[in-house]
Amino acid sequence: MLGECGMLERDKRALRRNSVTLCKEMVVDELFIQSLQADEILTDSMAESILAAQISQKRNWCLLSLLPKRGPHAFSSFCSALKDTEQHHLYNLLADSPERDSRVRGRERERSKESPLQLSTEEEVVKTKRARTHESMEICLDADSPITTAVHPTTQEFYLSHCDQSYSMTSSPRGLGLVISNVTFDPCAAPDLDTRKGGEVDEEVLRKVFTELDYIVTIQRDLTAQGMRTCIEQFSRRQEHQTVSSCVVCLLSHGVEGAVYGTDGQLMELDWVFEVFDNAHCPLLQNKPKMFFIQACRGEEMDCGVEMSDGPERTQSPGCEQRDAGREGEGDGNATPTDERGRLRVKLPQRSDMICGFASLKGTAAMRNTKRGSWFIQELNSALRLRAKDTHLSDILVQVNGRIKDREGYAPGTPHHRCKEMSEYTSSLCKDLYLFPKYHPEY
Repeated sequence: MLGECGMLERDKRALRRNSVTLCKEMVVDELFIQSLQADEILTDSMAESILAAQISQKRNWCLLSLLPKRGPHAFSSFCSALKDTEQHHLYNLLADSPERDSRVRGRERERSKESPLQLSTEEEVVKTKRARTHESMEICLDADSPITTAVHPTTQEFYLSHCDQSYSMTSSPRGLGLVISNVTFDPCAAPDLDTRKGGEVDEEVLRKVFTELDYIVTIQRDLTAQGMRTCIEQFSRRQEHQTVSSCVVCLLSHGVEGAVYGTDGQLMELDWVFEVFDNAHCPLLQNKPKMFFIQACRGEEMDCGVEMSDGPERTQSPGCEQRDAGREGEGDGNATPTDERGRLRVKLPQRSDMICGFASLKGTAAMRNTKRGSWFIQELNSALRLRAKDTHLSDILVQVNGRIKDREGYAPGTPHHRCKEMSEYTSSLCKDLYLFPKYHPEY
C-alpha cells in the first residue's frame, strides 16, 4: 500500500481493471468535478484543466490519471461522485471489484450522511411504463446545462440594414408570451403519464430568455386539457395584442402526433391551437408573427440513429405543380372585374404568419434530462441568446436542428444509450422574423 500521499494499492488496481470502461462511458461534468473539489481531492487548477478538454474521453483519461496521486480517500470520493451524478452502473462496477472492502463502503456511507445535497435518482433506471413509453424515451443522460449568457443585443447598424425586409418588431414589450408546462399528471385519470421531471427547468429557461427578449411571459402549470383550452383562448383575446408586434406560445407536456396531453390524460389538438390564433379568430394579431414551440413526444418510436453513409438525393414530389397550375387556370376564368375589385377589401388567408418548432419528428419521442431540461429547449435557449441579434428565427431553428442532430443520449446499460432526436419546424412566415433584441428605434 502507498502512504497518505497516494491512493491505496487495491483502489489503484480497481481503477486499472475498469479503466477502459470508465474512460469510454463516464460523464465528467461540472457537478462531478465539484463533488471531488468539495472533498478536496482536486484543486481549482486541476478542475479547470480537466473541464478544458473538449473530448469526453480525454477529459475522463485526465481525471483517471490524476486520481491515484490524490491521497487514500480519492477512490471513495470518486465512487461517491459517480453515485451523486447518477452513474450507478459505473459505481456498481467498482463496488463489485474484488479489491473493494468494508472500509471503503463505510467511508461512502459516512460521506452520504454529511452531504447537504440530496440528488434525485430518477435517472438511475429507465422504467418501462405499462401502456406507453413516453417517459422512458424522453429521459436521457447528458452533460450539458442551459446556458445563462445574457441575450446579445442587436446593433443599430444591423437593425437599419434589415428592418425593411422583416416583420416590424418595434414595440416594447415585443409581445406577450404564454408557457403551459404540465409536469405532474393525475395518477388516477392518467396513470400511464409519469411526472415530467426537468419540465420545471424548461419553463424557467423559457421565462428568462423571452423576458430578456422583451416579452411579458405568463407561466401556467399543470392544466387539464380543458384548462389548457380555456387558458389559450383567454390569452388569444387579450387586448394587449393590438399594440405589440408579435406573440409566443410554448407547450410543454407529454404528447402524441398532433396533440399534447392535459394532466387529466385528455388530449388537446395542436391544430385547434393554431386555429385560435389564425386570421379569422385572432384579428388583433393579423399580419404579426406568431411563434409556437412544442416540447412533447409526437409518438412512441425511439430514434436509435443510423451509421452515416452516402445516399441518393431526394427527388421532388410529383404532381404538386400540376395541381397548383390547374387551380390557377380555374381562377383566371372567374376573375373579378376591375371596378368590382376596387371596392373589395384585401383578403388574408385563413392562417398565415406562423412558425412552429417541434422537439421531435412525427411518430418519434423527445428527449428530456430530469435535471437539465429537454434537449430542444436547451438548444433553443442557447441559439436565441447567442444568435437572435443577427439571425432570423427560421435560421435559428435550422441551427437548433443542427445541434439536436449532433446530440446523443447517454444511458449505458439501457436500450436508450446513444439514442437520437431530430427537431423540425414548420413556417407560414411571409417575411424575415428578426427579434432585434434590446434595440428600440426612436421615432
